[in-house]
Amino acid sequence: MNDVVLFDEISTASGHRLGVATLNAEKALNALNGDMIRLLDARLSIWAQDDGIAAVLLRGAGDKAFCAGGDVRALRDALVSDPEQQWPNPQAEAFFSAEYTLDYRIHTYAKPILLWGSGIVMGGGLGLMAGASHRVATASTRIAMPEISIGLYPDVAGSWFLQRMPARAGLFLGLTGAPLNARDALLCNLADHILPQDGWPQLLVRLAAAGWHADSAANHGQLTALLGELEAGNGDALADSNVSRCLPLIHQLMNKGSLAAVDQALRHTAFEDAWLAAAARSYAAGSPSSAAVTWEIFRRARHLSLAEALRMELVLSLNFCAAPDFREGVRALLVDKDRNPQWSRPTLAAVDQPWVAQHFRSPWREQDHPLAALH
Repeated sequence: MNDVVLFDEISTASGHRLGVATLNAEKALNALNGDMIRLLDARLSIWAQDDGIAAVLLRGAGDKAFCAGGDVRALRDALVSDPEQQWPNPQAEAFFSAEYTLDYRIHTYAKPILLWGSGIVMGGGLGLMAGASHRVATASTRIAMPEISIGLYPDVAGSWFLQRMPARAGLFLGLTGAPLNARDALLCNLADHILPQDGWPQLLVRLAAAGWHADSAANHGQLTALLGELEAGNGDALADSNVSRCLPLIHQLMNKGSLAAVDQALRHTAFEDAWLAAAARSYAAGSPSSAAVTWEIFRRARHLSLAEALRMELVLSLNFCAAPDFREGVRALLVDKDRNPQWSRPTLAAVDQPWVAQHFRSPWREQDHPLAALH
C-alpha cells in the first residue's frame, strides 16, 4: 500500500530537510484513492510537527499528470454493489471525509507546500493544488473541474475557491468544465508560478542549496523569491490565456440573473471562439441536476469559510452519490464509455427546487458532522 505514495526527504545546505511526496499511480494518471489520501494526510501531519522539515513538495509520478482526480470509478462500483442503498453510503462518507480533511490540511498548512502541477490536474487533483501555498504550472498544465460531465459538482473546496475568481469565471468553469492552461491558471488564482516543463531537477538543486530557516513565514517568502527567479528564466512557449481573451463575455454570460437565462445563452449562442464553443457544448451535454445544484452552491457559499464550505460539500457529495446521475455519468464516461448518459432529469425545466434543495439535506446534527472539527 505504501507504494501508492512515495515519500522522501532531501537534505539542504542549511541543515533543514525538505519533505517530498509523490503520487505514484502513473498508469491511472495518479488518480486519488482512499489509501493515497490517508497516507498523504498522515505524512503531512508528521512533517508539520517536525522542526527539521522546512517545506513540503508534492508532485505526481510521470510526465502526463499531477493528478487526474479522485477514483470515481471505484466509488461508483461501491455504490452499485450496495444492495441496501444506504444513506449516507459508508464508503462514500469515508472517502470524501478523508479527502476533504486532506484538502483542509493543505489549505491551512503553516509550512510552505510547493505543488508541481504539470500535466493534467483535474477534480481531486485540483483540490490539492488549489490549497498549496506555492502552486507551479508548466506549459503542459491542463486544469479542469469537469464534474458536470459525470453528474457531480465542483467539490474539493471548489465551492470556496471558484468564488474567488474574477468576473464570475469560477461559475463558468463549474458549469462547463472548461479546461485551463498555465496562463489561465495564474489569472484564475490556481497557480502562482509558471516554470519550465523540464525544470523539476533544477528546482530540486536550487531548493537544496537554499538557506532555510526555522521561521515558516521567512521560508514562505524565500520560496516565492526562488520560484520567481526560476520563472524569469522560463523559455518555454506558452499558450495565450483563453480566460483572459473571453473574460468580458464570460461575465456577460454568467451575469444574467437566473440559470434558465444562462442555459439559454450557452445553448443558443453561436460562439466564434473555439474554446467558448467547446465549453458550451460541454455544458449542454452535462447533467442538468448538476448545473442547478452548482448554481445554488454559488448562491449559498458566497460568505462561507473554508471549513463551512467543506462541511457543506460533504453533505452534497453523499446526496449526489444517493442520486442516480453520478452513477450514470461515470458509467457513460468511464465504464461503458459510450459517452451517452441518460440523465434522470434530462432538461433544466425538469429540475425543480425541491430536488435541488434535497442535495443540501444533512444526515447529521451539526455537532455530529464528520468534519465538525474543522474551524
